[in-house]
Amino acid sequence: MIMTISPSKLNTFLFFKLPSAYLCGVRTKSITDTACVVSVKHRWINQNPFNSMFWAVQGMAAELTTGALVMTKIRASGKKISMLVANNNAAFTKKATGRIQFSCNQGEAIDHAISKAIETGEGQTVWLNSKGINTDGVQVSDFNFEWTIKLKSK
Repeated sequence: MIMTISPSKLNTFLFFKLPSAYLCGVRTKSITDTACVVSVKHRWINQNPFNSMFWAVQGMAAELTTGALVMTKIRASGKKISMLVANNNAAFTKKATGRIQFSCNQGEAIDHAISKAIETGEGQTVWLNSKGINTDGVQVSDFNFEWTIKLKSK
């Protein structure tokens, strides 16, 4: 039986393996087969000199939405697959203050990439998007991550 990845387990993982993200307030709110939602609140510990959330904190939250989905899909495949961010880019459209919610809903794209990696035995890449939205429903940032996945050799 494959253990499921839950928001609680991801948050515990952050505490032990990525303590800077945990201390900055990055928390997984939900994860399903197709989407992951992560939230972070602007606080003193994660602000920049301009009294908004530091871009790197937003990046940690955004990357977690995509990476958690990739981890979930790899675990569900039952195969030993490595994953790594090869590239990323971001755009910032409004000052990030208050609570910012990041979400990625591209589970199907990950399924396709993993299936192709298993079928061909070749590494695959998939671009995943995560948008940061404030409590007023306004987008403050837009992140893209290029994930590489590859079957591990036996």
